[in-house]
Amino acid sequence: MFVGRRCFLFGIVNLKAICRAGLGCFQLAVTTDEIADDLLTAIQFLKRFGLRHAELRKFEGQYNTKHSIEKIREVRRLFNDHGIETAILDTPFFKIPLPPDTSEGRRILDAQWVLLDDAMDRAEILGTDKIRTFAFTYRPGERPDPAKWPRIVELVRESVSRAATRGFRIALENVGRSYVSTATEASRILESISDENFGLTWDPNNSARSGGEAFPEGYARLDPARILHIHFRDYLRLPSGKVKWCGIGEGEFDHLGQLRKLLEDGYKETISLETHYKIQGSKMRASEASIKALLQMIERA
Repeated sequence: MFVGRRCFLFGIVNLKAICRAGLGCFQLAVTTDEIADDLLTAIQFLKRFGLRHAELRKFEGQYNTKHSIEKIREVRRLFNDHGIETAILDTPFFKIPLPPDTSEGRRILDAQWVLLDDAMDRAEILGTDKIRTFAFTYRPGERPDPAKWPRIVELVRESVSRAATRGFRIALENVGRSYVSTATEASRILESISDENFGLTWDPNNSARSGGEAFPEGYARLDPARILHIHFRDYLRLPSGKVKWCGIGEGEFDHLGQLRKLLEDGYKETISLETHYKIQGSKMRASEASIKALLQMIERA
């Protein structure tokens, strides 16, 4: 999709305004596969808007952890050639139901530890110390079992310890149908695990969709110093009670308020647009509309 000189200049002008406003500490990224499956196409999009950070999840049809080490080295060279840095490495680590404490369950956990090792290998190559993980899920129609919480905390703590030995930070994301889906649950696991290399990928929209609070109430439950990464999009509540994703500024989330509070709290970490919707079937068009709106919000903040 062609985006011309005016759009490119729009991004540059807005980023200059951000710096003048003292918001240069906001390292803005976009999750690349929310733009396109092809990394070069995603990089060209980032550059059109003057962005220098990318959140890497999937490319060429599969998760980064499924690609070979040599392929990841190619990605690093591509990023270097275009002046792009990796904001955070996304993984599906612990985005599974909690395995039972059986021989089969231990086999499943062993595969998860291999996944974490693979993620750290790739993050090292890509030059980021932040790895996005989860806190186990439950199946549709099920309810979370409180009895599982101590073991979940134990396993997440072990992942944090393993990451620390290699100099990585674990940024656990709150996500739907997970034992950490809302701001309240995110606060609870942060209180349970105090390690310096453990924090949160704060997704306020996921919290809202899961029946929790977003901003300001949800954010107020969290220690800002423990937020390592943030996902932005927007949401609308339907008359049915369900939540659907939409473009930034088209829904209910108070981006401006959240940005101003982050500035007040001295937030220095990364923020990604994770678009999660399409315009006429196009992820890129939706990401373009949302990044423009987000840049305007940042300028106003």
